[in-house]
Amino acid sequence: MTKPRVALFVTCLVDLYRPSVGFAALRLLEEAGCEVVVPEAQTCCGQPAFNGGDRASAQAIARQVIDHFAGYDYIVAPSGSCAGMMAHHYPSLFGDTDPHYRGKAEAMAAKTHELVSFLTDVRGMERVKAQYDGNVTYHDSCAGLRELGVKAQPRRLLDTVEGLSVTELAEPEICCGFGGTFCVKYPEISTRMVTDKIKDVTATGADTLLAGDMGCLLNLAGRLRREGSDVHVRHVAEVLADMTREVPPIGEAS
Repeated sequence: MTKPRVALFVTCLVDLYRPSVGFAALRLLEEAGCEVVVPEAQTCCGQPAFNGGDRASAQAIARQVIDHFAGYDYIVAPSGSCAGMMAHHYPSLFGDTDPHYRGKAEAMAAKTHELVSFLTDVRGMERVKAQYDGNVTYHDSCAGLRELGVKAQPRRLLDTVEGLSVTELAEPEICCGFGGTFCVKYPEISTRMVTDKIKDVTATGADTLLAGDMGCLLNLAGRLRREGSDVHVRHVAEVLADMTREVPPIGEAS
């Protein structure tokens, strides 16, 4: 049987701050029977420009991504935020002004997925070969949850990790306060939101906080460290790929 060719969209934050997430995604995709390619001409998905109202820059970035990721069976990102941008917002960027790229954007959107939902919903992965001795809690990122319906998928796979138990947050679907440029424009509101989220994390008694988006994870890890918490923070892909012994938690020295 021919393996599906999957283009891995690494994302800016994974590339610059947490490359291990990219390697974890690669390992999981290969375990799911995929041939994985990482196109060399990677760039931002364009979401910061899009959210900031700079439509021209967002279109220019989207054209570049569309061109370099054409020809693959699927495009997968270890981020609900970036995958949501490509799958939901790229087509609307071009509207009726550029029907050529709108068509290409629609074709790309139809085969773009967040990593864990792709593994479960598309490839039918039911379990992973991983071990993590600890009690974790899980934060649902806004884009992954609301744009892509990522909720049960990571929990199903986490349930198969040897030694791991999950304690749910009281409000797992509440925003962590990052929101990309939101935290820059409204720092007081953002700080209050992440502080409330950290209280929820602490109340679970979990030793590890997991999520599927690096933006959320960097925000949460930063606040936890500022408050002197010893809760570890990781991308869910690192746990599912059994890479926790290879790399330290986010924001912690090796």
